[in-house]
Amino acid sequence: MQANFKKYLKNCTKCHIAILKNRHYNIKQRENSPEIKEIRIRSSGIRGISDRKQGVRCDDMDRQIVLSDLNACYASIEIARDPELRGKPVAVCGSVEERHGIILAKSALAKAAGIKTGMVRWQALMLCPNLVTVPPNVELYARVTDRVREIYSDYSNLRDDFSIDESWIDLTGTCRIGSESKVANEIRERLKAETGLTASMGLSWNRIFAKIGSEIAGPDAVAHITRDNVRNVVHPLPAEVMMGVGRATKRALNAMGIDTIGELAAANPDILKRRFGKIGTVLYAFANGLDPTPIRTEGTGPPVKSIGNSTTAARDMICDEDVRIVLLTLAESVGMRLREERFKGYVIEVSLRTTDLKWMIHQRKIKRPTDITRDILDISFELYREIRNLPLRGIGIRVSTLVSADEPEQMSLFVSEKTYDYQRSIDRAVDAIRGEFGYNSIQRGLTKLDEKLGTLNAREEHMSTFQSSHVAGLSPMSACRDADRSRRTAK
Repeated sequence: MQANFKKYLKNCTKCHIAILKNRHYNIKQRENSPEIKEIRIRSSGIRGISDRKQGVRCDDMDRQIVLSDLNACYASIEIARDPELRGKPVAVCGSVEERHGIILAKSALAKAAGIKTGMVRWQALMLCPNLVTVPPNVELYARVTDRVREIYSDYSNLRDDFSIDESWIDLTGTCRIGSESKVANEIRERLKAETGLTASMGLSWNRIFAKIGSEIAGPDAVAHITRDNVRNVVHPLPAEVMMGVGRATKRALNAMGIDTIGELAAANPDILKRRFGKIGTVLYAFANGLDPTPIRTEGTGPPVKSIGNSTTAARDMICDEDVRIVLLTLAESVGMRLREERFKGYVIEVSLRTTDLKWMIHQRKIKRPTDITRDILDISFELYREIRNLPLRGIGIRVSTLVSADEPEQMSLFVSEKTYDYQRSIDRAVDAIRGEFGYNSIQRGLTKLDEKLGTLNAREEHMSTFQSSHVAGLSPMSACRDADRSRRTAK
């Protein structure tokens, strides 16, 4: 489920090898693993690397990176829009009638009353009877956060959006040495004055400690983590405060006698690697402040890694036929988006949500990449049958390991190419008709077997629910499953 972190981990390992050959920070040389040697940087006075095309700034001086985390973003935008909500506990909540009555965001007062993101609306009202719930307004959130990013751009064109309300900003070289805190506070004040939003900001020489700073700063404040105060500020913190340490990793670290970031930083990296694999090496580096991953130039977001769509059905799915109807609407949405983006995928994944709100995930790698709706539907249904657990409340499909649709394919002697061409022709015709006359202008017969389940426009629901994730430059599925965010909102 740690989708964002997995992408970040891959970028980190590449960066450690490609960028940090000539510079590394001195740390205890207790370890001999080649992975650690690759990411250890020694201040040798060697000229740094500067590649503006990739957004890299590695001068001889420490980088100055800010992580800006908007406080209660959605709820704060609603309060700024409607001043009558000030002083009241507010939560953004999906439609109860459409079975989306889940708390999506909450204000500080609602959080103080015990409201948590992901909680069902009726549970939230039991904890806080005077809770004010408002429906999500994705278009408004996108406009406001666009304005927030415009403010960031006034200070640096090097910015990575971790989510719609979290961004790393590289201030290296844009302000005088020693004035970084002043600039970060100026950004924070401008956000408050021009958008009505407050932010918790962390400032440090690397991304990981900047994010920790935003966690400990408190609302509308800046925490500056330096090499001089890192032992007093960061090392005593619980290990789970650090990005990448979720519930399972926390339990495993605790079982090893590692409870704090300082203990993780002092641990034997060879033991961590044996226990956790590659992620053990990276966690050790993170705990020691070794994260030279470059901040991208704005507008150059990460490549698309997967395309997916999930939904909560209008009623519980109680039989295979119900599931196949909903899978068809999802397969049409995912297939259409794959064809629009000119991708095909090797891996198809199905996620099932039971009525007790537990997720099950199953995937398969296929021999030939596909963007054909029928292929996605049939394989998804087979995957569902392998982990069948009725009744179901929700279901999702995701296609990953993407390649260009123009990439040559190995033809099979045992499959008729005419069948592939026929299915592609059907998909192209359906896409063209819907593009001209709307989604409901043409429907497959299976969707008519159940009025409630078959009338779902999965594509439209996807765009309204996840548009904000696209704005932030993130995969919608990744934004939903961000394990780091889940850990924080569960507090």
